[in-house]
Parts: sequence; structure tokens; C-alpha cells
Amino acid sequence: MFCIDNRCTDVYFNLAAEEYLLKKKKDNFFMMWQSVPSVVIGKHQSVRKEVDEKYIHENNILLARRFSGGGAVYHDEGNLNLSFMETVERPDFEYYLQQTVDFLESLGIVAYTDKRMGIYVDDRKVSGSAQCIHKNRVMYHCTLLYSANLQALDAALCGRSDGEDLLPSSRVLRAVPSVRSAVANISEYLLPAVPLKRFARLLFHFFFEGGDNRVYRFTPEDLAAIGQLKAEKYACGEWIYDRVALAPA
Repeated sequence: MFCIDNRCTDVYFNLAAEEYLLKKKKDNFFMMWQSVPSVVIGKHQSVRKEVDEKYIHENNILLARRFSGGGAVYHDEGNLNLSFMETVERPDFEYYLQQTVDFLESLGIVAYTDKRMGIYVDDRKVSGSAQCIHKNRVMYHCTLLYSANLQALDAALCGRSDGEDLLPSSRVLRAVPSVRSAVANISEYLLPAVPLKRFARLLFHFFFEGGDNRVYRFTPEDLAAIGQLKAEKYACGEWIYDRVALAPA
């Protein structure tokens, strides 16, 4: 597996990188990344139903839509994101979920999962995940709240109860609602506490050292293709607000 320690914090670039690695590559990849403060909604969600647009505009929080389904999540510099893109015969998303739980338990944190593939500690959610399949390729990605601004998270992920129920550009398909949960930062459960950078290094090495893995760095060709996908799709209002308009195969 190729392992990418992606230091770019541009949420639109990072979402484009996920789709590029899923659709244009054949190798297996693990990518760790972060974003500036952002709300990322699932492919099949309504912006108005999920997001307090006035709050995110006033607080310089970006809005993005990802390629996978699932619920809305909040990103900032206190949140780590893990993405796995692999070629498999039979998808086993619980395998990736369990690997993340195993990492937390290696640090002495007792964690458990639920049927929606979230990860919890003391009845509070510390990780949410989403998945998708493209031909014989699968993507599993999840968030890990480490030292995120939980007040901003709660405020940003507070859409209008009278928001649209249908998917953008659809008169029949209903938007998928998020399931709200009490959340916590992983840093609360680490004794002694460690800085985020140290936690990120431990996380990256946990997956890097788990097999015959190699570090991968984006080539100029990769960067050009990802940049084009970002410009033509992920950073476009048509995709964010009206995802059917720019949804390629």
C-alpha cells in the first residue's frame, strides 16, 4: 500500500485527491490529511438542511460536498482525516473501521463502534465515516476529532428544520439527513496528553508499519489532474449546491 502524508489543508484539493486516487489509480492508497475550518456534506445531502450558512459565512468556514454518501462533518486543524482507496474483490468496510479502533486502543483508549460505523468513547462520538464503490475500487474515509473546536462544530452543523427535503436537482429523491450525536475530542482521553502533531505521527506510522507499505508523494502529473478536478468540480458552486449538474461518471 502507498501511504500519503498529505500536508495540504485545501479541502477542495483533498476531496479531489480522494476521487482521483479512487478512479484513476489501480494501486492501494492510505492518505492522512487535514483541512482549514470546513463543513463537508455527503453527496446526497441538502445544504440548507445540514448547515447554518449564515454562521459559516460569518466565521470563514468553507462549505464542500464530497463524492461519498453519509452525513455532514466538520473539519478544522484539530481534526484528522483518513482515506483508504483500494482494489478489492469484496468490500469489507468494517476492516478499515476496526483498524482505526485498534489504533486508538494501542494508545490505551477504549473505543467501540455502532451500526453506522461511527467510533465512540464513553458514549460520545470521536469519528464518523463514509464509503463508496467505483467499479472494483472502494473508498473508506473517516474523521478523527482530536482537538477540534466543538462549539464551532455544533453551530456549523445546524441546518434549517424547514430546509429542502429533496436532493438538489431532483423532484423525487429525498436528501439523506445526518444523525446527530454527542461528540468529544480524543485528546480528552489521552493521559498524558500529546500535541496533535505527535498524535498524527503515531497514526501515520501505525498504518505505514502494518505491512509492505511505501511512502507516496504526488507527482506533477497527479497534482495537475487533481487541481483540474478541484477547479472543475469540488470548488464549484454547482457541485456544492446542485451536485447533479456536475456529477461525472
